This record gives sequence, C-alpha cells and structure tokens, in this order.
Amino acid sequence: MMAKKASKAMARLAEDLEAFQHYIKGERSLSRHTCNAYQRDLNRFARWALDGMADPYHPGMEELASFIAWMTDAEKLEPASIARHLASLRSFYRFLKLEERVRETAVDLLAAPSLWQRIPQVLSLDMVNRLLDSPQEVERYWLRDKALLETLYATGCRASETVGLKLEDIQLAEGFCKCLGKGSKQRIVPLGSHAIEALKRYLGEMRPKMAKPDGPSNVFLSRAGQPMDRITLWRIVKRHARRLGLHAKVSPHTLRHSFATHLLAGGAELRSVQEMLGHAAIATTQKYTHVDRERLKALHKNFHPRGGKKPSQPDPQKE
Repeated sequence: MMAKKASKAMARLAEDLEAFQHYIKGERSLSRHTCNAYQRDLNRFARWALDGMADPYHPGMEELASFIAWMTDAEKLEPASIARHLASLRSFYRFLKLEERVRETAVDLLAAPSLWQRIPQVLSLDMVNRLLDSPQEVERYWLRDKALLETLYATGCRASETVGLKLEDIQLAEGFCKCLGKGSKQRIVPLGSHAIEALKRYLGEMRPKMAKPDGPSNVFLSRAGQPMDRITLWRIVKRHARRLGLHAKVSPHTLRHSFATHLLAGGAELRSVQEMLGHAAIATTQKYTHVDRERLKALHKNFHPRGGKKPSQPDPQKE
C-alpha cells in the first residue's frame, strides 16, 4: 500500500514538473538556457526524492538537509551548484503554492540568507554520530578527541572559539559554556548531555596527565601540554573524517553547520539558533549576556540530536 502511494506521489510530481516547465516558458518567458537549468536541477531532486522522501509535497527541514548532504557527498556538487539547485526548488514550490497544490512548506526556510546564502557542507545525523564515536580507547588521546568533537557539535562553536575555551568557561553542572566570538562578543551556549559526559571524563581522567604545573587554563591541550591551536584541531577532525571515508572537505566548520541544520530540522526557532551560533544578526554583547539561559538550555535539550532526549523519543544513538 505504501509503495503504491509513493508511486502515485512520484507520478504526480512528474506531472507537476512538466506543468512548471510550461509555466516558466509560457508565463514567465524565461530563456531556453534558464528553463533547461531548472529542469536539470529539479530532475536531480526528483531522482533523490524517489528514494529519500516519503512525500515530496510536504518536505521537512530534515529531508531538505539530507538532500543538501546528498548533493555534497554523493553528487560532489560545488556550493554554487547547490545554491542554484535550492533556488530552483524554491521556484518550483512557489509555483505549487500559486497553483494551490501545497501550503506553506519548509522550502521557504531555504531563503533565509544567514543560513543558506553560502551553502555549507552538512553531515547527516548518522554521519555525525559516526564521527563523534570515531575516537577509540586504543588511541592515546581518545578522551580528548572525543570531548573535542562532542563540544564542536554540541555548541556549534567556531574552531577559534573552541580552542580558546578556558576551564572557567565550562560550567558542567549548569550545562553551559561561555564562548568569546568575533569582535570579542560573548555568548552562552548549552552543552548537552553527551558533551557534558565526554568533557567530564576528559577533564577528570586525561587532562590532569597532560597539563603542566602552572600551565595554561585552556580546556583542550596539545600533546606538549600547551593550548591547542586551530591547525591541530583541524587535523584531529580531518583524521577522524578520513577514517570514516567522509568527504574531503569535512572540517570543524562542518560540525558547526551541521549543528545549525539539525537544530532547525528538529523544530528550533531560527532566532534561537542564531543566538547560539553568535551570528552578526545578534548584534551586541549585551544581547548575548541577557539571553534567557534556561530557554536556550531547554531548546538545545529538546531539539539537538545529542542534547538529551525527550522522554517520548528514542535515543538517536540506539536507533
């Protein structure tokens, strides 16, 4: 029954794609070159939707994020090409709304400039979980690497913000860390249960052995007991990504983009995600310091895949 329903949805999608071509040629009078580009982009989406979507007429943010990840990882498309595909997709769904064939959809969120103007590398939730579980006990610094990866994904912090974290910035009992971002703007970001557990083990079992007397108070240390720099952090992320055969462009910033995408996919407000990321749209340090911490903590716990599961939801790591 489900297969038959999906088949009907895809047949209907093919008809609407053809109707869209007539619309942009006849009513919008777009050039042949532009129409062909739309057709190629939307055909790629339809090919993915055949396997990747339950209902192409009601796409969610999680599915759209998966589509972006598929274009990046499987299709090897460049950011400019992905941006063009998303523009084609927006136009198609606007046409469907104009024809009253769909209502509001998550595709509208793709127009948010702070998130999609430069299309980032985004990992699927499964890939993120695999990456965070990559450090193994047989490795000498596995507790540090595990805590580092969990912190990057749990907070969405930039590489420079992560290596700049001091011991006094980490409040494990309260579940927050204090980040110093661009322009010396300070913000409070929830950590989440998985990151807290990883940090507790690293800080309790490994960091004391790495630290030197009167050494730096940075949370993450190098093998020499010095503050970790951005290059070392980058190499750690790349090493674990290569181990899993992930895309060559995976970097610390990939986890930041995945953090934002997965929060939005879970239903978090765009404004709250911007606050946690420290985007320029949240203009002043004063706004950061007056954020309702408990509200952010609840949002992170409810919507971040590793922030602490809801009682009614399964643990993503056990799925």
